Amino acid sequence: MFLKIHHSPGLRDVIAVCDSELLNTTLKHGDVEVHISDTFYGSTETDEDEIRKIIAGAANLNLIGKKTMKNAIECGVVEEGTCLMIGDVPHVQIFGN
Repeated sequence: MFLKIHHSPGLRDVIAVCDSELLNTTLKHGDVEVHISDTFYGSTETDEDEIRKIIAGAANLNLIGKKTMKNAIECGVVEEGTCLMIGDVPHVQIFGN
């Protein structure tokens, strides 16, 4: 999986995670088209333990992919069945206070 932390001065970080096989692809579902770029999701692979540690403590998340969602559900940041599906790929955005 790929992970990138977006830092914004004065705001909470946004954590972006995607499944490895989705990086630099475009998903289409009806009128919806989502490009999963290394600019947003990063270009360095990160192991599952590190991803779980980071997303468990994050307030703002952008997650896409089956493996990514499995990890998010297992560490309690996403409830099963609450994801937006883009084709057969789960996607969720969480913005905390």
